[in-house]
Amino acid sequence: MAFCNSCGTTLSPGAKFCNKCGAVITGTAAATPSTPAPSPSTGGNNALKIILIVVVVIVGLGILATATLTFLAHRFVAHNIHVSQNGDQVKVDTPFGRVETTKDPQQAARNLGVDIYPGAQVQSNGTATTTFGAVHTVAANFESNDPVDKICDFYKSRFPNAMVTTSSGNRCTIISNDQKNMITINIESSGAGTKLQITNVSKASDAPN
Repeated sequence: MAFCNSCGTTLSPGAKFCNKCGAVITGTAAATPSTPAPSPSTGGNNALKIILIVVVVIVGLGILATATLTFLAHRFVAHNIHVSQNGDQVKVDTPFGRVETTKDPQQAARNLGVDIYPGAQVQSNGTATTTFGAVHTVAANFESNDPVDKICDFYKSRFPNAMVTTSSGNRCTIISNDQKNMITINIESSGAGTKLQITNVSKASDAPN
């Protein structure tokens, strides 16, 4: 709204002279006060806030979903693991398969399906047997006072058709593979004795066809 600079009377829009005192209306007096333009940064700030809120919500939902899945998986596994022990033999049944350990050399021989070198003793970590799906794995560690070459000759006679046989003084490796089993025998000098590691990987006998 414009006002007369001389008498202060309110002027009609577009008037060139004051209706009361007849003064000439200058451009400054007739100009209508302008409305302040909105700050150009206001819209950008609002958009940035919205984006940040969306990101926070998405991250929060992701964390919540991860925590929920972890909790449910833990509950599922915890309620489906069964541990039983009979002397030195420990059996653990899980939703994914079975794990067994034993320190009995006769049981170790039965599990491996391989002759144990005469006089060899099962090491403290014993024999581990795992069954996951159709794969059955048995691993055992033994100790003997006999030299590497003597033990190596013993197993060479047991696996004359082994696909790999290597021997180099203080170490011997024998690998035998057929349609049912893959047997690996590592013999290595250790201090005053010899360590044997025997592994048999095969299809689980009770696995579905």
